[in-house]
Amino acid sequence: MLSVDNTLQSTSVTPVDLVPSRYALRIGDIDAMVVSDGVLPLPTATMATNVDPVDLANWLDHMFMPPDAFDWPLNVMVARSADQTILIDAGLGGQFPGFPRAGQFPQRLESAGIALESVTDVIITHMHMDHVGGLLVDDVKKRLRPDVRIHVSAAEVEFWTSPDFSHTVMPKPVPAVLRTTATSFYNEYRDRLHIFQDKHEVAPGVFVRVTGGHTPGHSIVDLVSGGERLTFAGDAMFPVGFDHPDWHNGFEHDPEESARVRIGLFQELAQNGGLLVAAHLPFPSLGRVAVDGKAFRWVPIIWDY
Repeated sequence: MLSVDNTLQSTSVTPVDLVPSRYALRIGDIDAMVVSDGVLPLPTATMATNVDPVDLANWLDHMFMPPDAFDWPLNVMVARSADQTILIDAGLGGQFPGFPRAGQFPQRLESAGIALESVTDVIITHMHMDHVGGLLVDDVKKRLRPDVRIHVSAAEVEFWTSPDFSHTVMPKPVPAVLRTTATSFYNEYRDRLHIFQDKHEVAPGVFVRVTGGHTPGHSIVDLVSGGERLTFAGDAMFPVGFDHPDWHNGFEHDPEESARVRIGLFQELAQNGGLLVAAHLPFPSLGRVAVDGKAFRWVPIIWDY
């Protein structure tokens, strides 16, 4: 069972992390936890591919961020609703050389007292390697229950049969690795996939819905219970997106649609006052969105110990 006590530990596991790596909260009757999968380094140029590099450099300087490369946060979530335990995305995994600080979610989940064997459902926001790679780790594959339900949109599965990278601006080795990882994920779990079309209720108050944009089948997850709500937005937004929601990210397969989706979600969250978590906002990536002129403002929560 999840707990709002962020110090929850398994009695048989000694945590190895010396920094906070999980944050628990409750959305009505739903227990939820944000878990850091670690970070991976990326070039800053991928943060804004449709603007003058000088404008990006000025923004990075304004935000006290390094000019050439930055640590890309990786966040996943786990939720407990009724008798179901739902993992939302699965991080990068440990099979990619050069990213030793990523792929941390399995041991961090374990040190929170949550066994992989207890996971009944997995929601995949999209099939990029930093969202499905964790399910390809041998120990994870062995420990997931044989009847685990893996929820992914039909448009996402269809896209990865013949993915289009023509509008992306990624480091050269990345597209091939994304393609092979998505194929490996599908081949490994095809018998356990629960494919949905537009919107699907995975568990009481746990809804997944397709947004498109980042990938054609990119989806987000809404936790709704007791008049409270939280949206896990996957890759619909990145840190620069609040100030410049129209800036394109190099990993977006349809950048213009991604910008429309991002602005729509920001407006929705500003209106409903719900909490936001996203895969690549700094851990614990938990806060609210406010309108700030033609841009938006990120309002982090105050940590509740």
